[in-house]
Amino acid sequence: MARPKKPTYEFIPSRNEYRKRIKGPDGKYIALYAQTPDELTEKVALAQRQIEEAVYRRENPTVREYAEKWLTMQASSIRVTTLADYTSKVKIYIIEPLGDRYMQEITPDDVKMAITKAASKSASIYRSVQMLYKLIFTSAEQSKIIDESPCKNLNPKGGKAPKEKTALTTEQVQTLLDAVRGLPPYPFIMLCLYAGLRREEALALQWDSVFLDGSAPHIVVCRAWHIEHNRPVVTTELKTKAAKRTIPIPPQLVDCLKEVKESSISDYVIASSEGQPLSGTQWGRLWKYVTVRSTKERTYTRYVNGQKIKHTVTPVLGQKAAHNASVVYSMDFQVTPHQLRHTYITNLLLAGVDVKTVQVLAGHEHAKITLDIYAHLTYNQPKDLISKVNGAFANNPK
Repeated sequence: MARPKKPTYEFIPSRNEYRKRIKGPDGKYIALYAQTPDELTEKVALAQRQIEEAVYRRENPTVREYAEKWLTMQASSIRVTTLADYTSKVKIYIIEPLGDRYMQEITPDDVKMAITKAASKSASIYRSVQMLYKLIFTSAEQSKIIDESPCKNLNPKGGKAPKEKTALTTEQVQTLLDAVRGLPPYPFIMLCLYAGLRREEALALQWDSVFLDGSAPHIVVCRAWHIEHNRPVVTTELKTKAAKRTIPIPPQLVDCLKEVKESSISDYVIASSEGQPLSGTQWGRLWKYVTVRSTKERTYTRYVNGQKIKHTVTPVLGQKAAHNASVVYSMDFQVTPHQLRHTYITNLLLAGVDVKTVQVLAGHEHAKITLDIYAHLTYNQPKDLISKVNGAFANNPK
């Protein structure tokens, strides 16, 4: 049996080293040098393995690599606020559970398991995350990165989607306002309940857009807030063209804003102690004033003698918090910022305001959006249907 030939290398006298040229992943040649043939053989073998891996990674990237590339490709075609929203959701619901896996390896079951985290959130978040999964993997399929998207049958027709958030009742609104009156989130909650502002609209609102005098007090929505690396960014790019709107405001909100304005040192209605728009961390602290006053069971992590100890608290309605007597567990329900806006729109429709007007006030791009979400309020009320039902059975026997 013939012995394998040892590779031959070119000796470079000027360097007193051996050289081997190999083709890199981009097709260009790379020169490798070593003092002995054996050492150069090891270098060549290592370089070839790295080249093979680079080619494989380029042809079959990880979920993290392709998702980040996809976000970069969207940057020039979508609004800054939309990109920030996409980036946050991709990081939390796609990269965190699947980021280190190769795109080609992901199966439909992997996606269904990963998306369960979003299913525990609101229906709007779930639908948005589902859309992002489909867009990213469809893009990868069209670019020949994967053979077939694992998201084609994601939540097919008939699949169960999360329930929509329900509007707060009048009693719940009163309980919520009583719980936070005089606290930092109170103006924010009033803006969402009585003007229907989205979170990003309320946190970007400036006093130059608030008109409290005259016969028709109103707010002009013309800015949006988002965060980049926890830092606040306020822009005039809104979610849609329809989001830029003028909203008449009722006396409850007028009185609240007048009181806030008297002591304000900022251009912003909702501001930090330095008068700046809130950072991501500051927003989290603001909303915590609400969540800590509910009776929802929660788990804290504390350090005892250097060890992590989980501590579960089951609040009892009406009791004070054990470590903060100023906190009373007064809410036997949970609430989200979007639920406040949902309550505003629901109250308008139940009061008989026509759908087109509600669309304008809510900043929906199309009336169809308003109808799709709130049709059950406008067309299925018993008081509106009773005459039709009675007429249908008027001549039937008893």
